[in-house]
Amino acid sequence: MALLSALRLRRHPRWRGRVVIGLLALICGTLPGVSADAATPPSGTVTDTAPTITWSAGPFAVPNVSGTTGTPTCGDAQLCDDYALTVSVPTGYDADHSLRIDIKWPNAAADFDLYVLDANGREVAASASSSDPETLLLPAVTASYTVRVVPYAPLGESFSGTASLVANPVDPPPSKATPPTYSNSSAPDSIADAHDAGEPSIGVNRATGAVMFQAYTSTLKVTYDTADAATWRDKSANAGNGCPQGSVTSLDPILFTDPATNRTFESQLAGKTALTCYTDDDGETWTPTAGSGINSGVDHQTIGGGPFAPGGPGALTSYPNAVYYCSQDIADASCAISRDGGLTYGPAVPMYSLLDCGGLHGHVKVAPDGTVYVPNKGCGGNQAVAVSEDNGLSWSVRRNPFSSPGDSDPSVGIGASGTVYMGYQNSDGTARIAVSHDKGKTWLYDQRIGGALGIRNIVFPVVTAGDDNRAAFAFLGTTTGGNYQDTESFTGVWHLYVATTYDGGQSWVTVDATPTDPVQKGSICTGGTTCGKDRNLLDFNDVTIDAQGRVLVAYADGCTGVCATGGAQNYDALATIARQSSGNTLYGAYDAVVGGKHKEPRPKGEQ
Repeated sequence: MALLSALRLRRHPRWRGRVVIGLLALICGTLPGVSADAATPPSGTVTDTAPTITWSAGPFAVPNVSGTTGTPTCGDAQLCDDYALTVSVPTGYDADHSLRIDIKWPNAAADFDLYVLDANGREVAASASSSDPETLLLPAVTASYTVRVVPYAPLGESFSGTASLVANPVDPPPSKATPPTYSNSSAPDSIADAHDAGEPSIGVNRATGAVMFQAYTSTLKVTYDTADAATWRDKSANAGNGCPQGSVTSLDPILFTDPATNRTFESQLAGKTALTCYTDDDGETWTPTAGSGINSGVDHQTIGGGPFAPGGPGALTSYPNAVYYCSQDIADASCAISRDGGLTYGPAVPMYSLLDCGGLHGHVKVAPDGTVYVPNKGCGGNQAVAVSEDNGLSWSVRRNPFSSPGDSDPSVGIGASGTVYMGYQNSDGTARIAVSHDKGKTWLYDQRIGGALGIRNIVFPVVTAGDDNRAAFAFLGTTTGGNYQDTESFTGVWHLYVATTYDGGQSWVTVDATPTDPVQKGSICTGGTTCGKDRNLLDFNDVTIDAQGRVLVAYADGCTGVCATGGAQNYDALATIARQSSGNTLYGAYDAVVGGKHKEPRPKGEQ
């Protein structure tokens, strides 16, 4: 998510064209002059024997956009609709059931937001995206709730609501594979942005073994010796090494290393363009580029690359691979392709509009056959991938029907033969992952990850793959349930977890990669500028593999110093890498070979 100013304020996730929709409707006077009808009926109860109830309300004429800057305000001038929901179930019913709440409306151009308050009026869950329907999943326990619906951009529409007690999906048993282990290293204080590393990105030069790490305006090079000790160096792009626009300012940092060519791109968002340079020598020298396509967006930039899809025009220079720059621009999101190694880009092509998906998206990934994937956390009630099979000329949105919208961007990893793994945070906060063998048209093995470890909330899911049947899924997780964005009451302790599959996603083995060192204590806010100091980790993490298939996870460590040894949370953002130190890697040819014993490159699969 883009930074608003040099003060690095963060936008709220509702900033995705939705304010524009509501305000334009008011200014232009296009809304019907009707008053809203209250919920009918005004209350209801679900039980284990009567598990479903419905209600409706509307029409709504006037937008209530007060939630853009925090908790929505409700009153005579800013209408909300409250429905009193009672849940009455036997003790233990939540072990295999959830409470699902949906609101939907006929016109997808309209927008309503969904909130759930407990008996004390405290918010326990929210779904405030651009999705239709908006969906929430809560534990199926006896409780009294207020289901609050806010007409963010109602366009004269009514909505219908449904509350149901639903059976949880039955997940397959965890993998019996030996769990890999991880060692962690952090940037030294001598690195300028060492403690300003929120939303890091990572790549590996598979020829040299150098790990490239982006932290705000700093590009860092990390090397490992035969004892797995890490050395961190600042290799930031600047005027002295060929990139005058590098390391100057940033609205959104991103880094990508092509796993086949080993070219690393470093980019800083600057309004509706990007300040981008690339290096072919691990940051010793940099080459400036045009940065992005026209019209590029203002937010959530991502760069990726891979082979060209067959049947169309390919490379214009000796650089063999396509490079893609994608971003969102209020009413839609678009991607542009470069055919000259990232020097210049063609025109940006829309992937979807707000009628299809919420504006914010995850990182672009390219399959070995040239298919391009951009994941999205909210597309019509599901999470999805935008897919292009013709080098970005056209796009289709392909949903995972087992999913419900989440707060963190989903991520995809692509195996050596094109198998797609999509990891995501479900609307109940849990970690889930699914597999597709047909480019997102259908999904298999969708399952919860980390349930056996008691993980109940996660943020920042990231996925990578190597051999077609091997992938890794990393995320920050906590065993504490409830609203993890509640700064006053949430007391969870967060760790970095990594799940690995060796059988094509049928089963996963999950490990705590930071078992003695919490990454955060208390709340983690994903709400943009409305957040307090618990916004320190920003929006996402990143993951990649090296030439031997070792998994490397880039994350910002928010709990350092005395916090890590039992003291209070200190809201740090220390640049850190968790690197696989034992166990089978994502390349079967290197099973159980770690610690630098093999040096030959293996540039296959997805980064």
